[in-house]
Amino acid sequence: MVPKRRPKWPRAPREALSFHGDATGAQVHLDTLRCTARRCATFHDGIVFSQRPVWPGERVALRVLRHEDGWCGGLRVGFTRLDPAHVTTACLPPFVCPDLEEQSPTWAALLPEGYVRAGNVVCFWVNRRGWLFAKVNAGRPLLLRKDVLVGAPLWAVMDVYGTTKAIELMSWWLTTTPGEECIICFHHTANTRLLPCGHSHFCASCAWHIFRDTARCPVCRWQIEEVVAVPSLKTGEGS
Repeated sequence: MVPKRRPKWPRAPREALSFHGDATGAQVHLDTLRCTARRCATFHDGIVFSQRPVWPGERVALRVLRHEDGWCGGLRVGFTRLDPAHVTTACLPPFVCPDLEEQSPTWAALLPEGYVRAGNVVCFWVNRRGWLFAKVNAGRPLLLRKDVLVGAPLWAVMDVYGTTKAIELMSWWLTTTPGEECIICFHHTANTRLLPCGHSHFCASCAWHIFRDTARCPVCRWQIEEVVAVPSLKTGEGS
């Protein structure tokens, strides 16, 4: 009996997630760091990929930068076995759902209406059972699909579609450096995140003081809507 081969996942992420620089929809414009993707015109041709495979349980975090009314539906997120290194713009269809799903092993889903507004932070991931989850800001995880095949490397795929005009990948949003000091008091451990901007360089005491005082992040000056504890680096819900 021939033993089953384990999928060749990378042992550890070698670099922070960014958008793949070549495999993009015809209407997509990336910034120089490949962290921001903007759809230039129409409502379609906005497909983008991560530049490397994503681990099961690894969160992909993005912020919606611009919302455009007048279209029906918005951001799609998911995963694909299609290696973007072997894809060109000319080969990409206008939509991830259903076009790219029909052409390749791809699993994506539309986020519920009202969840994808400018300023919202969206995290999505697939667990080892092949369940696709998403979470918006500090909300509860949403189960989007239960049929992702995880026996091979998967790249994150996003469709900057319809009402979603621009998005920004936020790899730094997910964790703080273990033991990092609060940048306000330089005494307590940084363990609190400000939403929706996601900056997490503050202890709980200073974060709540900022929220009550100015309600603006000291790092980026975004309006603070929520103050939440930074999640543990251990696997969380849906892992």
